[in-house]
Amino acid sequence: MTRTPARRLAEVAKKVGVSEATVSRVLNGKAGVSDSTREAVLTALDVLGYERPTQLRGERARLVGLVLPELQNPIFPALAEVIGGALAQRGFTPVLCTRTAGGLSEADYVDMLLDQHASGVVFAGGHFAELAAPHDHYRLLHRRGIPVVLINAAIDNLDFPCVSTDDAVAAGQSFRHLASLGHERIGLLVGPEDHMPSRRKLSAFVRHVEQAGFSVAPVEHALFSLEGGQAATTRMLRQDVTGIICASDVLALGAIRAVRRAGLDVPRDVSVVGYDDSGWLNCTDPPLTTIRQPIESMGKAAVALLVNQMETMTVQPEELLFEPELVVRGSTGPATVRSAAAVGVQAVG
Repeated sequence: MTRTPARRLAEVAKKVGVSEATVSRVLNGKAGVSDSTREAVLTALDVLGYERPTQLRGERARLVGLVLPELQNPIFPALAEVIGGALAQRGFTPVLCTRTAGGLSEADYVDMLLDQHASGVVFAGGHFAELAAPHDHYRLLHRRGIPVVLINAAIDNLDFPCVSTDDAVAAGQSFRHLASLGHERIGLLVGPEDHMPSRRKLSAFVRHVEQAGFSVAPVEHALFSLEGGQAATTRMLRQDVTGIICASDVLALGAIRAVRRAGLDVPRDVSVVGYDDSGWLNCTDPPLTTIRQPIESMGKAAVALLVNQMETMTVQPEELLFEPELVVRGSTGPATVRSAAAVGVQAVG
C-alpha cells in the first residue's frame, strides 16, 4: 500500500512523540525546531524507510550498522546488546545486520547502510578476518569516509581501528592451564586456515609447544559449528590427546560430543577448554572451562572509537588489545594415561 505524505507525517510524529506540524517544519527546513528534535525526526524517517527530502540527503543519519555473521553463537547477541546499549546512550540507533544463508551479504548490508546515510558501521566476526573473503565493501566505506570499527583480528591494510581480544595471551592461558594439570598431549582446534584470530592462536600455541618440548600437538581446522568441532575432534582423538584447546565454545561443545561418542569421559579421559565464555556454558555437563572475552569493555571501546572518528573526522588504524580471562570449570582435570585397548576403541569410533 502506498504511503501518502499525510500518513508519513503521522507515522514519523508518532515515532518521535512530536506533532505533525513539528515534523513538517523539519522536512521543509524551517526554523524553530531544536537540534535534538530535528535529529530524532530524521532518524525516524530512516528507521521507517522513508527517503529524506532532497535538501537533507547529504546529512548522515544517526544510524549505526552492527554487522554480525550469525546469532546462533551466544557471543554475538551478547556483543550486540553491549554495543546497542552504548550507541543508544550516545543518541544513535543501532541497526542489526545479520548474514544468513541465501540472504543478504555483508556487501549488501553496506550498500543499504550507505543508502540510509548511516553515521558508521561496527563489524564483528566478519569477512575482515578472512584472507580469502571479499573485502571491496570495506574499501568502499573507507573511500566514502564512513567511520568503521572492527572487532577482533583483521587482515592487514584495511586501515580501520580494531578492538581485539589478545589471541596469543588466550592460547597461552589455555596451554599453561592444561600443562599444569599434567597434560603433555595437547591438541588445538581452531577455525578455517585463513581466519586471522585462529592464525594468531595457532602461532602462540606452536611457540608454547616448542618451549615445553611436547612431541604430540595436533592442530585441526574446522568451521565454527558443533558439527565441525565434533568431526575435527574425532580425528584428533586418534593421536591419543588428553587435552584439547578450542577456538570457540561452540567448537568445544562439539569436541565434548566427539569424546563421549568415542566412549571416553570429559574430563577424566580428555580435558576440553573453550573460548568466549558464552552466557549459558556454566550450565553444560560438565560446565565448560573457557577463555572469557571481555565483551562489555570491548563493545564500549568500539563505540568510543567510532564516535571519536565521527567527531574528529580522522581515522587512527590502531588495534586495541584486551586481556582475556581463564575461567576454570568442570571440563578440565588431571591428565590420565589411557590403555592401548581404549586407544583402539577411539580410533575406530
